[in-house]
Amino acid sequence: MPDIVPQCVSTNLLGSSFYTASLCFLFRVANSNKIPHFTAFGKGRLKMTRSRTSISALAFATVLFLAAAVSRAEDSPIAAALQPFVASNSLAGAVTFVVGPEGVIRRDAVGYADLAAKTPMNNDNVFWIASMTKPITAVAFMMLVDEGKVSLNDPAAKYIPEMNNLWVVEGKSDAALTLKKPKRPITLRHLLSHTSGLPFLTPLQMKDLSLLSVEDAVTSFMMNPLEFQPGEGYRYSNQGIDTAGRVIEIVSGMPYDKFLQTRLFDPLGMRDTTFFPTAAQLKRLPKSYGPDAKKTGLQEVSLPFLRKPYDRPDRYAEPGGGLFSTGADLSQFCRMLLNNGTCDGKRYLSEAAMAELHKDQTGQLQQHYGLGFAVNIDGHGAFGHGGAQGTNMTVFPERKTALIWLVQHGGFANNGHEAQGAFNNAAFQLVAKPGNK
Repeated sequence: MPDIVPQCVSTNLLGSSFYTASLCFLFRVANSNKIPHFTAFGKGRLKMTRSRTSISALAFATVLFLAAAVSRAEDSPIAAALQPFVASNSLAGAVTFVVGPEGVIRRDAVGYADLAAKTPMNNDNVFWIASMTKPITAVAFMMLVDEGKVSLNDPAAKYIPEMNNLWVVEGKSDAALTLKKPKRPITLRHLLSHTSGLPFLTPLQMKDLSLLSVEDAVTSFMMNPLEFQPGEGYRYSNQGIDTAGRVIEIVSGMPYDKFLQTRLFDPLGMRDTTFFPTAAQLKRLPKSYGPDAKKTGLQEVSLPFLRKPYDRPDRYAEPGGGLFSTGADLSQFCRMLLNNGTCDGKRYLSEAAMAELHKDQTGQLQQHYGLGFAVNIDGHGAFGHGGAQGTNMTVFPERKTALIWLVQHGGFANNGHEAQGAFNNAAFQLVAKPGNK
């Protein structure tokens, strides 16, 4: 077998230049004629194939290697902040991206994509981002608003006439359900801000978000009454976002997923963002974990609202929660938001459209939601969205920074729920340093 010597290139995956230099030193010494010769490198093991040895040289190289491993935490404050959660079995693993207007400031991967196999998390892992799909749908919708093809105050029934037949629940008991006609029509603004009165999900969607086409899903929504008068309440609603996705299809003349692909994903270079992951992409999907029965450790759990296999041919796009993506792809999307609708010289949204997206649209004291985005998250204009498996992306305009947090967790053990906050704090300290914007 030929000798295998790693390239001496410092990257975020290796941690620090000192760590990389130590690895290179170890392998160079190992290939000299004074110490054992090594012919393989994999999963942290070196295979010895010659017996000549210099104990002092090998010991020095080993000490240097271990010291370098410790130095990685100093080189990456984010990894240092998250490693205790992994060590306590409170967090399986995470991929984090810190993004500025010009590009990625820092990316880190900590912990494991597969705890049992000890497969490390990598920056190119693919995650089901679930409801982080909503803001992407909203951005696509606002492109049509910019083009004058729709208005946010249009009645939804202008595009989907069946919505004129919806009723509103006035009262209900175990014995009866009382309905009345809506006071006003549902508008496109209502759909995107969770103020339409449409419920969260249908029973079919609870089992599998990808079961029905966008058109068939919206048709099924017409079979149930609204939970409140349009514009007079707030109900987090995939049905509302899905209906907006159907309007995209009707107005653009394109399937919803094709519109996103051609107008957003391809131009932004979001190569791994898809409703239909391939077998190769699914190999990069981390296992999902949740707390065990004692809530002191983690156990593998299934992804909710989805039915395996995720690459079967009969799946459909779901505008409220169906996307898979990566940190690199979401960084491009966040850069566009940070730059108020532009990215790499291309304008995707007008400044007016951007303002509508992150303006509070609900009129509710306890619920701050714009169009597809949770808004004013920090009291200083931050906006973003999370996903069912713990993922999150948030744009902080005042800080000129976006933070992307990618995990696959259906709940956490111990203090694992504090891990995202630890990431945020470490990231803010990082970008506060001169030269990191």
